[in-house]
Amino acid sequence: MSEHFTEQKKIWEQQSEKVKERFPERKDPFTNLSGIPIEPLYVPQNESNYDDYAEKLGFPGQYPFTRGIQPTMYRNRFWTMRQYAGFGSAKETNERFRYLLDQGQTGLSVAFDLPTQIGYDSDDSMAEGEVGKVGVAIDSLEDMEILLDQIPLDKVSTSMTINAPASVLLCMYIAVAEKQGVPKEKITGTIQNDILKEYIARGTYIYPPKPSMRLITNIFEYCRDNVPKFNTISISGYHIREAGSTAVQEAAFTIADGLAYVDAALESGLEIDEFAPRLAFFFNAHNNFFEEVAKFRAARRVWADLMKNKYKAQNEKSWRLRFHTQTGGSTLTAQQPDNNIVRVALQALSAVMGGTQSLHTNSRDEALALPTEESARIALRTQQIIAHESGVADTVDPLAGSYYVEQMTDEVEKQIREYLDKIEDMGGAVQAVEEGYMQREIHQAAYEAQKRIESKEDIIVGMNEFTTDEETHADLLKVDEKLEQEQIERLGEIRANRDQQLVDERLRDLKEAAEDPNENLMPHILACVKAYVTVGEICHTMRDVFGEYTGA
Repeated sequence: MSEHFTEQKKIWEQQSEKVKERFPERKDPFTNLSGIPIEPLYVPQNESNYDDYAEKLGFPGQYPFTRGIQPTMYRNRFWTMRQYAGFGSAKETNERFRYLLDQGQTGLSVAFDLPTQIGYDSDDSMAEGEVGKVGVAIDSLEDMEILLDQIPLDKVSTSMTINAPASVLLCMYIAVAEKQGVPKEKITGTIQNDILKEYIARGTYIYPPKPSMRLITNIFEYCRDNVPKFNTISISGYHIREAGSTAVQEAAFTIADGLAYVDAALESGLEIDEFAPRLAFFFNAHNNFFEEVAKFRAARRVWADLMKNKYKAQNEKSWRLRFHTQTGGSTLTAQQPDNNIVRVALQALSAVMGGTQSLHTNSRDEALALPTEESARIALRTQQIIAHESGVADTVDPLAGSYYVEQMTDEVEKQIREYLDKIEDMGGAVQAVEEGYMQREIHQAAYEAQKRIESKEDIIVGMNEFTTDEETHADLLKVDEKLEQEQIERLGEIRANRDQQLVDERLRDLKEAAEDPNENLMPHILACVKAYVTVGEICHTMRDVFGEYTGA
C-alpha cells in the first residue's frame, strides 16, 4: 500500500475523530432503506490506484481539498441554509428574517436596495423610484437596529451582499451587536466586499480601483485585530456567471480576483496567514449538474495549490477554498415559473455534491418579482429535502471516482489555469479589468449562449420548447409605493434629532483620514456610524477624496 495514501488516511481518521467529539454524527448507524451500512468515506479498492488518488484527490479536510475542506463534511453537520432576503423597509425584512429562522433557516443573508448598494441615501435624487425595490433600504444605524431586532447576533451568522459601501454596513453591524451586548470578537458572518467583480460584471461600484482596494485591505486589517470570526470578503463568481460567463470563466475570473486581493493585502503589509484563512468565495450553481460539481472540486484544488506553493502560506486554513453557493438566477424563466422549482432543486443538489459550505436556493417567482413568503418557504424546503431525505449527505463526496466527474474536474482545472496564466501575463486581475479583458470574454460567452437558445440547439423547457399559453401571475409580491416616502420621512427625523455638531466632527475626521493613504478608515467609519451619520453622507465624504469610477 502507498505510504502517502496510508499516512493521509491515518490523518483523516484522526481529524474525523476530533470533529465527532465536537459534533456527533447525525445518525448511528448510517444505513440506507435496505439496511446497507453507509461508510463515511469511500476510496479506491484497488491498491494500484492509491498513488494517483493521494496526489489528485486526497482525503477530505486535507490538501488539495478536492473532496472537501472538512474531514466529515455533512455527516456531522449540514451546510448552512442561508436564504437571501431583503425588500422594502427594515421592519418588513426583519419580519421575513424571523419567519425564515422559525422555518429552520440556519443563517441570514441580507439583500440591500440599489441606492444603499451605491452609497446614496433614500432622500437623494439619485434614489428616486428605487428605494426598497430590490432589497432593504438602509440609511442609518437606526435602520440596521430595526433590521436586526430580536435576532441574537451571538448565535446567528449573517451574510451581507454589499460591496462599495461594505465598510459602512459592516460598521453598522458591529455597532448593533455592541448595543445587544455582543462583543465584536464574537460576531460571525460574511461581508461580500468584492469590488473587482462589480467592475467586471455588475456595476454597483463607487470609487476607482485603487481606493476601493485600500478600503478592502483596511477591512482585512481591522477585522484581523477586532472581528476575527467575521469573513472579510466573499469573492464572488456568482455575478460573473449571471452576466453570461461559462463555468470555467466563473471559476477562473473569481480566483484571479482573489489573487488580486491577496496581492493587495500583502502590499499593505499584512502577512498571508493573517488574512487568508478569512477569505471566502461565492459561486453560482447552474443547470449542467456534472459541470457544476467539477467546477467546485477543481476550484478548491487550484486555490489550494496557489496558496500553498505560490504564496507559501503555512496555515492549512489559508489553503482552503470555503464557499457559499446560490442557485442560478439567470436560469429562471418567467414562463411556467413552477418549472423553476425543479431547476433550483437540481442546482442545489450540484452545490451539495460539490461540497458547498452554505447555500441559498432561489424562489420560483424571482424571474417575475421578489419572492412571496410561500415561494421562499418552498425554496428553503428544497434544501431541507436534499439534506434529510435524499441520502446524499450521508457520505463525503459521493461522486468521487466517477470516470466522468474526475475527467471533467481535470479538464475544468486545466482551463482555469490557462485563464489564470493569461491574466497573470497581463499584470493581474486589476489590469485585466481596466483593459476590459474579462468583460469581453463574458460578453462573447453570453452571445454564444443566446445564439444556441435562439437556434434551439439548447432547449429551455417552457421558453423555447414545450411552451403553453401564458398564464397570469396574480400572487406576486409588490413593494408598497408608500414605503419610499415613509423611509424619507424617517430619515428626516433621524437627521433632525441627532447631534449635528458630532456628525460634522466625525465626517471631518473621516475626510482627513481618507486623505492620508496610510490611515485605516474603519475606526473613523465606525465612529461616524455610531453618531448616526448616514450611508450617503459617509460615501459622499469619501467620494470627495477618492473620486468616482466611470468605467473602463
